[in-house]
Amino acid sequence: MPGPARTVPAPAAGWQILLVESDSADAESLAAGLRRHGHEVTHVALGVAALEAHEDADLILLDLELPDLDGLEVCKSIRSVSCVPLLVVTGRGSELDRVLGLQAGADDYLVKPYGFRELMARIEAVMRRTRSSRTVDREITHGPLHIDVNARQVSLAGRGVGLTRKEFDLLCILASHPDTVIPRKRLLQQVWGDSWSRRTVDTHVSSLRTKLGDSDWIITVRGVGFKLGTGCSV
Repeated sequence: MPGPARTVPAPAAGWQILLVESDSADAESLAAGLRRHGHEVTHVALGVAALEAHEDADLILLDLELPDLDGLEVCKSIRSVSCVPLLVVTGRGSELDRVLGLQAGADDYLVKPYGFRELMARIEAVMRRTRSSRTVDREITHGPLHIDVNARQVSLAGRGVGLTRKEFDLLCILASHPDTVIPRKRLLQQVWGDSWSRRTVDTHVSSLRTKLGDSDWIITVRGVGFKLGTGCSV
């Protein structure tokens, strides 16, 4: 359990923090401490809820022990579509656990039990590093297709393409792994969480192809999923 925190200075402006923690007592204590330092905290206890809520967060605190999904998979899923700073806060403390957490995309890894002052120091260090270094990393270009992940904007040969939130997330996942076939199940989990019907992906892929002006931008691999194509000459 985090200890009391009375001496850590708050930043000039609070952050919107998404706390993914299945233990309600731990979550209540941690959220209270963060709010005392001027931060807004949204608490969810499930991995699917984290996949739905991460877009509004400035920072994610993620426990790996979740009742519905493995925390490492949640981390990978969020990282594949977002550059939001993410700090794993968990009871898994072996060297292998730390390595797997960092390889999954975590910016830092803190093992329970920990001191609240150390947590705050790590949060501030992560925010400094990620805010200064990740803007350049989150622009994706494939030929005439350009995706600005931070601004959530897409252009094709310099022409803006208006996409819905889910269409953008779907395209971003495919474009982030251009040589990989992404299974339908993974797309459903990462983009829609637990709120989807069987033909959800097909409907959004069809809409994306229409808006991009060429069905070859998204290739169907029958029985598996989808991958990014090259489109035609624009």
